[in-house]
Amino acid sequence: MTVLPADGLSLAAEFPDPAHEQWQSLVEGVLRKSGKDVSGSAAEKALSTTVEDGLITRPLYTSRDDAPDAGLPGFAPFTRGSTPQGSTAGGWGVRQRHATTDPARLNEAVLGDLENGATSLWLTVGGAGGVPVSGLARALEGVHLDLAPLALDAGDELDAAATELLRLHAERGVPADAVRGSLGADPLGRAARTGGEADLTSAVHWAKHCAAGFPGLRAVTVDALPYHEAGGSAAQELGSSLATGVAYLRALTEAGLGVEEACAQLEFRYAATADQFLTIAKLRAARRLWARVAEVCGSPEAGAQRQHAVTSPVMMTRRDPWVNMLRTTLACLGAGVGGADTVTVLPFDHALGLPDAFARRIARNTSTILLEESHLARVIDPAGGSWYVERLTDELADAAWAFFQEIERAGGQAAALGSGLVAERIAATWAARSKDLARRKEPITGVSEFPQLAERTVEREPLPPVTAEGGLPVVRRDEAFEELRARSDAHLAATGARPRVFLAALGPASAHTARASFAANLFQAGGIEPVHEPVQVDASSAAAALAAAGTDVVCLCSSDALYAEQAADVAEALVAAGAQRMYLAGRPGAYAGVDEYVFAGCDVVSVLSSVLDRMGVA
Repeated sequence: MTVLPADGLSLAAEFPDPAHEQWQSLVEGVLRKSGKDVSGSAAEKALSTTVEDGLITRPLYTSRDDAPDAGLPGFAPFTRGSTPQGSTAGGWGVRQRHATTDPARLNEAVLGDLENGATSLWLTVGGAGGVPVSGLARALEGVHLDLAPLALDAGDELDAAATELLRLHAERGVPADAVRGSLGADPLGRAARTGGEADLTSAVHWAKHCAAGFPGLRAVTVDALPYHEAGGSAAQELGSSLATGVAYLRALTEAGLGVEEACAQLEFRYAATADQFLTIAKLRAARRLWARVAEVCGSPEAGAQRQHAVTSPVMMTRRDPWVNMLRTTLACLGAGVGGADTVTVLPFDHALGLPDAFARRIARNTSTILLEESHLARVIDPAGGSWYVERLTDELADAAWAFFQEIERAGGQAAALGSGLVAERIAATWAARSKDLARRKEPITGVSEFPQLAERTVEREPLPPVTAEGGLPVVRRDEAFEELRARSDAHLAATGARPRVFLAALGPASAHTARASFAANLFQAGGIEPVHEPVQVDASSAAAALAAAGTDVVCLCSSDALYAEQAADVAEALVAAGAQRMYLAGRPGAYAGVDEYVFAGCDVVSVLSSVLDRMGVA
């Protein structure tokens, strides 16, 4: 409760507004205490972070960080939402994804989803991993098609799947104007995944068919996931989706549809990551960019983009998969606040195989909790007006537009895919990000940070085998560390023990605990078991401790002061006792007997790979 003085003014009025320079001065003082003697804008820059696409997030945003007018929700440029009421009417749609070949099993799963919170379904149809088109009727038994919109992912079997789906609607008496969902035609996305040619004939046919007789059914999906899953940045994902959408818009209008009719046939799909602010900005920027396309085409009001957000498959880990629940919760929050119309939360065991009922339940309930308990949908565009979000949205939109223009100069999305331009740009982005992952500048909880070697393995039924395809690669953040852990697992299975490293801690716990913990965490990220027994060694006890540890790899752990006093003598004793490789936890220095140093920012993957190589762990 705000207490007002007798004159009715807020107590805050008695305090002067702080100046930006005052804040900078306070920052300078804090940085000087940490050993950084910087002043003015340099102090602020020291606390800034460079993220994807060269964007820089600063520690403080004020009204001076203005951005273009975002408009009003439901009006061009639609930055603040495609509809005036946002998601306040009923929240975002909860779309559950299913990819299984057994129609009866799929039917049981989709009924369970719809009875417990899902509002629509996303089905893989045909191919090696989807339900056969002939089994679609069985899979949808008991599903009220007029209440549960369907989004198809049918790939090369689009014609057969779309025909069968519309037949089922007619057979069950669903009026044409009550049919909802998406047929999922995306020939350019398919070409991105397979490396094949994009034939837009079927997509155009179904778009015209839906426009003529099914006003609530969209035929075409502009899927940006292939670019995200290949390691693309947010701007590359947006730029690729924009170029794809423009290609479809050209094809549809050339086939006789008006701009407004053509735009109404498109649904855009984006990845939502655990960086909630970047996700919020990405979805807002996507709407603004598409509104610009519609404006240039002469129909600015047709630019209200329909968005389907999917929690990022790239961020899902195989080790300690329970942490994926936290990642998907942040991603879902970002998608909802960012204004997505529909959200798919991937189950936490997505990277392990076919999700079980518990995992699907948690995925559904993630949206339910955010909607019903956190009330995220009760405010229209809750991020609107944030100087940080508005500025990030603007900068991301600029970067995405630049990539879109590069694709257009190359001849459009089909040509850019065929020439390798898109693959080349995305590969460069992923290579840079992989370096950050290897150095743990982008930590992965449960994998590169705080791994648990004794964790209970989560087993899932494997996904149906899919023939290797020749398009864009599919990457995961954990892949380099997963390879290391797999080597350790194979060694454990063959020998009954994991590869080990002896942590030779010098001095009392107060001196060595921090670096011993750091080293233990680092080596466990590669599946190497740290042995920290006894908890303290010196030159006289090191040999016996090494023999008991059962390894010839050692890492010295202590303070810089004790390293200067004891490191050389202890290293000499360990080498004499049979140590073949000597590491030291700390910044590189001139310590006799030390072969390599491990420290914050070092290439952890390279270090761990070399350790396993020296141990003979295949």
